[in-house]
Parts: sequence; structure tokens; C-alpha cells
Amino acid sequence: MKRNAKKIKVLYTIPNFDTAGSGKVLYDLAKGLDKEGFEVEIACNSTKGAFFAEVEKLGLPIHIIEITKPFRPYYNLVFRIRPFKDFIRKNKFDIVHSWHWSSDWTEALAARLGGAKFIYTKKAMTWGNIHWKIKSYLSNFIITINEEMRGYFPNKKEQKLIPLGLDTQYYDPGLFPKKEKTAVFKIITVANLVPVKGIEVLIKAIHQLNNPSVCLEVLGDDRDGYADELKKMVRDYQLENQIAFLGKHTDVRPFLAQADLYVIPTLNSGRKEGMPMALVEAMTMGIPVLGSDISGINFVLKDFPELLFEASNTEELCQKIKDSYAMPEKEREEIREQLRNYCITHFSFDTFIKAHQELYNTIA
Repeated sequence: MKRNAKKIKVLYTIPNFDTAGSGKVLYDLAKGLDKEGFEVEIACNSTKGAFFAEVEKLGLPIHIIEITKPFRPYYNLVFRIRPFKDFIRKNKFDIVHSWHWSSDWTEALAARLGGAKFIYTKKAMTWGNIHWKIKSYLSNFIITINEEMRGYFPNKKEQKLIPLGLDTQYYDPGLFPKKEKTAVFKIITVANLVPVKGIEVLIKAIHQLNNPSVCLEVLGDDRDGYADELKKMVRDYQLENQIAFLGKHTDVRPFLAQADLYVIPTLNSGRKEGMPMALVEAMTMGIPVLGSDISGINFVLKDFPELLFEASNTEELCQKIKDSYAMPEKEREEIREQLRNYCITHFSFDTFIKAHQELYNTIA
């Protein structure tokens, strides 16, 4: 990499390290960026989330500061964003790179007024309101994470597709004992348990399958109303011996290593998926996968169309699970190897880091 005479000072912003997989991606990026060419700091609204402690271990400066402000009242917005603007100017950040999922543009305005270049990574598939357009207009550069997103910005030349990357040495099945051969066929799904994730479709498919050897583990915070509805469905279907809710876990690798199949049944509605990293993690761990055919998921699985099913189609998902259950072991091992190698080639950590370093050097 071409060295600058002065290190480029980058501030990563994110609401918290609790509610989305992008916190882990930001962690990897902050950790992997070349420290000879870049000086990295992080700003977030709170210390919320078990993963925050892991971020602290990086030893980078972390600032707990209010990053965004409500839009209204507009007449005093510039005054209200002043603390964040002054913070950016005082610390002389060259680039503010936002990992905020929303259309909020107040941090973009604060960054620009504070003298920094503003970049945001478009993570979710929400689009269309005026605030997204304002945020995009104020941005010096936009990073998209799947091909469909690129169409959101037909008049923005300053954009680039950079798929999210994963540390494939960390997500390595060789680090864990192989699953013992038993009569149990274990399915796993990892999700922030909100209705758009479509977990009920997976539960219905298992009920329809009517095979007591097929079990499901659901990883994710199960302390909300949607999770309660799912648990009631499990009781109503009398599947308590087959379906377990294991709560949220910072490290999902041990669970993936013991799974036979990973399923991501997200619905074709709401925020959908930008680039689901839980799916990439499962593939990198060499787990056969199935995913609903929607944006984000079909980007990750674009070279594996046979692993997709129509969103909300319980019957098709049931048949796909049946086929996976009946798959010969040799074929299963081939799929495991194909999926891991695909992630190493297309979603590698090194490629992800290099693309960001080149971009920062270009615009700083």
C-alpha cells in the first residue's frame, strides 16, 4: 500500500455493539486496518451489548458520544449537532465512516461541518424516503454491500460495491471437534429475533416434516414478544423435544460446528437483508445452508441457486430440508468444502480490508 506522509485518521461510528452483525464487521475492520497508514478510533452511543467488551480489548480509543440527533425542529438543528461537530474538528478526523443502519443524516452534516469526509456503508435494504436521499447527497462516498443496492444511487458516482468480509481463520471448522454421527439431524439458525426473520416459517416446515430426528436450535435474544409467539407455536405443535431457544451468544462457532444444516428464512418484507453475515459465518464454518430467495441472501448464494427457496414457502423449505436430510455423506462433505472455499475466495477478510484502505487513501 502507498504510504501517506501522515496517517489518515478514521472515526468509525455505530449506534451500539448489541443489535446487529455489523458490529463484528466493524471490529474486524478496525482491527485489520494497517496501523502504519491509519489511526483508528470508534464512537458509539452507549456501551450496550456483550460484544462491547471485546471491542474494548482492541485498545483503540472508544468515545461514548451522541452521534445523531432528531431532525426536528430544523431551525436549531445546526446548534444541536454542534457537540459532535466540535468533537470531529477538535480531534482532526480525516474520515468519518458510519455503520449506522438508518436514514439519519445528522451525523453526515456534523462530519461535513467538522471538516471530515463522510462515508457510510449501506447495510439495510430500506430505501426511498427523502432522508436517505439527503444522507446520500451529504456523503462523500457510499459503500454498498450487494448488487441490488447499487441501483439505489443512479446519479452518485462516488460509490463502490465492497461485500462484507470475514476472518476465515477465526471461522474455521478445523478449530472444533467434528460432529459425532448420531441419529439427530441438527438444524441451526442465528438471528436477531424480529418478525421479518421468518423463524415461524422454519418452525412450520419442521412441523410439516414430521420427523422426530430433525431438531432445531434458535440462537438470538429471545426476550421479546415475537420470541414468545414462536415459543407458543412450538408448544402448540408439541415440538418442545425438537426445537430449543438458546438465547444470544457472542461466539456462535461451537454451535455451528455441531450443526448439519443452517437455515435463514427471512421474509420478503420490511428491512429484508443487506448481506447476512450469520449466513456467511455458517458457510465459512463448512455448514450446508438453505436461504430464502430475497435480496442479500441471494447475493451471498448467487452461485448456489439450488440452496434457495421461495420466501414464506413452507412446503418448499420442508422439501429442501428433506433433501438435505437424505443427502449422502460424500455429497454433504463436497458441499461443505465448496461453501467454505467460496467464502474464502469472495468474502475474504484481506480483500475487505484492502478495498477500504484503497478507498480511504483515495478520498482523504
